Amino acid sequence: MSGTLQSGSETSGPPLLKTPLHDLHVSLGARMVPFAGYAMPVQYTGVLEEHRHTRAKAGLFDVSHMGQIRLRPRAGHTPQEVALAFESLVPINVADLAEQRQRYAFLTDEAGGILDDLMVARTGDGLLIVANAGCKEADAERIEQAAGDVFEVERQFDRALLALQGSAAETVLAELFPSVTDMKFMDFREVTWKGAPVTISRSGYTGEDGFEIGLPAERAEELARQLLAHPEVAPIGLGARDSLRLEAGLCLYGHDIEPTTSPVEAGLQWAIQKTRRPGGARAGGYPGAEVIGRQLVEGVARQRVGLRPQGRAPVREGVELFADEQGKRKIGCVTSGTFAPSLNAPVAMGYVETGCEAPGTRIYAGLRGRYVPVEICALPFVPTRFKR
Repeated sequence: MSGTLQSGSETSGPPLLKTPLHDLHVSLGARMVPFAGYAMPVQYTGVLEEHRHTRAKAGLFDVSHMGQIRLRPRAGHTPQEVALAFESLVPINVADLAEQRQRYAFLTDEAGGILDDLMVARTGDGLLIVANAGCKEADAERIEQAAGDVFEVERQFDRALLALQGSAAETVLAELFPSVTDMKFMDFREVTWKGAPVTISRSGYTGEDGFEIGLPAERAEELARQLLAHPEVAPIGLGARDSLRLEAGLCLYGHDIEPTTSPVEAGLQWAIQKTRRPGGARAGGYPGAEVIGRQLVEGVARQRVGLRPQGRAPVREGVELFADEQGKRKIGCVTSGTFAPSLNAPVAMGYVETGCEAPGTRIYAGLRGRYVPVEICALPFVPTRFKR
């Protein structure tokens, strides 16, 4: 998810776009804010309450601002050739991704920086990509440039995308789609709901078990109202979405990862399978492969870490990190920070010089002339509850 939450509802730029659930959000009393070019709900009853409801029961999120992009083979080509061609853009093993499975991926540039992070699903006739809202147009153009005569690109930016997350998500969704009980983390299905083509993946952005459901825009409110009628489900805004993902140690594009950070610096090398690494069967061949391949072998100068500020004050994005309590040697910077409701304490993520990243290391955050002790810690802050 990319973008920055802004207070108020006015911008000096072009008019904000609306998702298919905009009127529903307003009718439910949501506070709407500009986010990635859209008017989006930041909260309904309050971030703290929505955060805890999602952990305890099930939260419904509108993520229709994100981009859905279909890749289908052109005449004379196969879905496997689509997967191989797409690998020219990403360091991920897409060719061996089984049908009805999806995988986390990222587009990279020639310097090894991250242009966007994606979810890639293997469909029966090609691939389905879910891209960040602020990057989706550029991503589609980049993918089209790599398509050649192998595949065609369909921007499905008019489709809705809902996320149902939380411990009760399976029970609730199974009342409409009984087969979801057979799905495991990162499984993907294409089904029909009242005549509408629907995609379901067992994934999400909260660290909780849950699902993401894609469907035609004109059917989104009907499905959302049906889910919200369940006593376990509440609408959840972007505020709780951000605190949940940070507790889960998940990166926010445009903050924790961006073109100036590489997958290795960000600790995302787990997403680069062996076959795409140096010495692998299909090593390299994507933008920045030489840089990323070298980093995988030799290491990097900085690394993303979890941070636990000592005390109650959150340490926000942009705060500088130091090795000493006098602030003489800067070693990094915070990229995300908030108060974690599940821990009743502040948490943050950021980058520090290699050598300072060991859990338990004490460093200091510069806050208005004071240097607050911060402990490096392992991620995630709250254990994930994916159904594996």
